[in-house]
Amino acid sequence: MNFDEMDQSISTFMRRWGILALRISLGTIFIWFGVLKPLGLSPAEPLVIATVRWLPLFDAELWVSIIGWWEVAIGVTFLFRKTIRIAIALLALQMVGTFMPLIVLPAVTFQAGHLPYGPTMEGQYIIKNLLILSAALVVGGTVRGSKEAS
Repeated sequence: MNFDEMDQSISTFMRRWGILALRISLGTIFIWFGVLKPLGLSPAEPLVIATVRWLPLFDAELWVSIIGWWEVAIGVTFLFRKTIRIAIALLALQMVGTFMPLIVLPAVTFQAGHLPYGPTMEGQYIIKNLLILSAALVVGGTVRGSKEAS
């Protein structure tokens, strides 16, 4: 097998399985990280509490559980081709809240004196969600495409 044939074979494999791998990865991450919140095991809990403390209707700890179950719902809906649109809608709403600490908690999300270019670990954790949004765009772009790319 020459280089071109091997390259074609690898490219075909990646085209065939890439979107499915993205969907399963997104589903797994959201289910796993989401379920940690209502169980009280999420390392993000203090950040979430500090971010949602001002929200009406429920106390901050209950909001953490609600957000966790919302994330589980996002994850489950990414696992099935027929529910990708629901996953994208739920994710879009969730991401608004996810990026809020960058605005409402800059002292937590950026190193002192290094706003906006020096994120803390928490800030990096939030900013990496740009990759999740990009992956969701790729997966969402398949909802009207071929079933091979799912």
